[in-house]
Amino acid sequence: MPTEKSFPSPLHHPRVATVIGRWLGVAVVICFLTGLYSHFQQDTPSWLPIPSRPATLYRVTQGLHVLTGTVAVPLLLAKLWTVYPKLFAKLPWPPSRKAIETMLERASILVLVSAMALELVTGFLNTLQWYPWPFPFRQTHYALAWIIVGALIVHIAVKLPLIRANWRRIAEIVPNSLPPAISGLTRRGLFRTVAGAAALVGITSVGQSVPALGPVAVLAPRKPNIGPQGLPVNRTAEAAGVTGIGPDWRFTVTGPRSLELSLDELQQLPQSRSALPIACVEGWSQGGRWEGVRIRDLLELCGAPAHSRVRVVSMEKGGFYATSELPEQFAADPLTLLALRLNGSQLALDHGFPARIIAPNRPGVLQTKWVHRLEVIT
Repeated sequence: MPTEKSFPSPLHHPRVATVIGRWLGVAVVICFLTGLYSHFQQDTPSWLPIPSRPATLYRVTQGLHVLTGTVAVPLLLAKLWTVYPKLFAKLPWPPSRKAIETMLERASILVLVSAMALELVTGFLNTLQWYPWPFPFRQTHYALAWIIVGALIVHIAVKLPLIRANWRRIAEIVPNSLPPAISGLTRRGLFRTVAGAAALVGITSVGQSVPALGPVAVLAPRKPNIGPQGLPVNRTAEAAGVTGIGPDWRFTVTGPRSLELSLDELQQLPQSRSALPIACVEGWSQGGRWEGVRIRDLLELCGAPAHSRVRVVSMEKGGFYATSELPEQFAADPLTLLALRLNGSQLALDHGFPARIIAPNRPGVLQTKWVHRLEVIT
C-alpha cells in the first residue's frame, strides 16, 4: 500500500498546487459570476433589473462563461494530479483537532471535485445540446455552482496556512535521490505545460463567439456563421411544431387598444434596423442585421404606457420558451424589434418567420421566434 512519501517528486509540492490553484480559482470565479448573470437573465430577481445596454454584453459574458468553463477542465486535472498523493496520507491517531481538520479537508475536497466534475461535464454536454439525464439542466447547473462555491470556501479556509506559506515564489527543492524519470520535468516546465494546454483548449474553442478565431475553432461545437441566412439555428421550426404559415396569419397586440395586423400590414408600418447578435447559452454568438417594427412603436399604437412590460407569445408547440417577457427597459429600447427580415431578406422559417423578437443584451432563448401575439402588462 503506497503512502504519501511514495511520491517524492517536487511536482507534488504545495507550491505547485498553490500556483495551479490560483489559475483554477480565477477561471472558477469568472465562470461563476458570468453564469450567475446568465441565470438572472432568465430568472430576474426584483432587486436586480437587467439593463438593455451595452447591447452586446450578454455575448461577452456568456462567451467568457463557456470559455472559462472549458479552460477549467485541464486546470482541474492538473490540480488533482499535483495533490493526489495526499489521498494516501494517514489520518492522525488518536482523534485530535488535526484529525478533524484533515477529515473536514477531505470531505470538502470530495464535494468540490465531485460537483466540479459534474458541472463541467454537464456544461460541456449542454454546448452540444445533448441532455442524457432526467433532471432540468439549468436549475441543476445553478445549484451545483453554489455547492462548488461553498465547498471551495471551506477548502480554502482549511488550507489557508499552507496557501499563505506557498503563495510567493520559493527556490526549487529537488531531492538528490530523485531518479531521472521523476526529475526530468521541472516545476516551471509543468507550469508551462499546463498553461499551454489551457491556452490551446481556449483558443481552439472560443472561435464560436469570437469570429476572428473561427478558422481555428476545431474544438468548438458550433460554427456561428453556418446556417440559414448566415446564422445558426438551435431549434428548428419542425422541432417547434411550426410547419408553415398560412395566408390567414394575424399578429395581435392585446392592450388598451387591441391590434390585429396581417404580415402585409406589419410591413407597411415604419421599419427600423438593428445590428445585434444572437448570443446563446451554449456559448456561440453571431451578429445579424435585423429589420422590423420597434416594440415601443407597437406599444404606442395600442395606447400602452411607455413603461409597460410585454409578454411575447410564440406559435411554438410547448417547450420552455414558447413565451417570454420583455421587461420595460427592453420593450422601450429603440433597438428592440419585432423583426421581419434578417441580413437583407425575409426571415427563414427556422429563424422565426413571419416575425420574431430581437433585443439587445438578451440570451438567444429569450429572442422568441414565430411570434403571433404580444400582451401588454402594465
